Amino acid sequence: MRILVVDDDRLVTSSLRTILESDNEIEVVATGNSGREAVELYEKHKPDILLIDIRMDEMTGIDAAEKIIADDKMAKVLFLTTFLDDEYITKAFQIGAKGYILKQNFESIIPSVKAVYMGQRVFGDEIINKMPAIARTESNLENFGLSDKEIEIIKHVAEGLSNKEISKILYLSEGTIRNYISAILEKLNLRDRTQLAVFYYKNTL
Repeated sequence: MRILVVDDDRLVTSSLRTILESDNEIEVVATGNSGREAVELYEKHKPDILLIDIRMDEMTGIDAAEKIIADDKMAKVLFLTTFLDDEYITKAFQIGAKGYILKQNFESIIPSVKAVYMGQRVFGDEIINKMPAIARTESNLENFGLSDKEIEIIKHVAEGLSNKEISKILYLSEGTIRNYISAILEKLNLRDRTQLAVFYYKNTL
């Protein structure tokens, strides 16, 4: 798989190249040091994955990724940053990033890149744990043909509640909640509760 690495710290890009290319399935096709370079290098190399930092000169990683994804709907962008800012996490979901992980968890970089390459979304535990706190009340979930009850259940799943906890809140049996969730996953073509939570936060403005 071909990876483009962009970070404003040249030592970091060099280290990331070394880490990534220690796996014989990965080739770093280029490295850059700004959001503007990310856009130019992505257009030139058309990598399988763009691994990019967020805070950079000239153009942020968020702005660069938004432009790249707007131009190429199939683009796979994985943010690698030290920042857990609510605004960045929310924006990453909204623009369609495939993942958001922290630099300090360097051992997760290669597994995350491979997961994104295989079509999965990757958000570190720290990000998942912050999601309920940054959710907004306004959403476009109704655009997916979901009923009010289904949207309510999705919201509770995204908050990390179990079927038992949801059943107590909605005064329904656990079996009914389980059936609702199975139907929702099938309707949205999602695999599991984690993907459902990602779907909720991506579509909550």
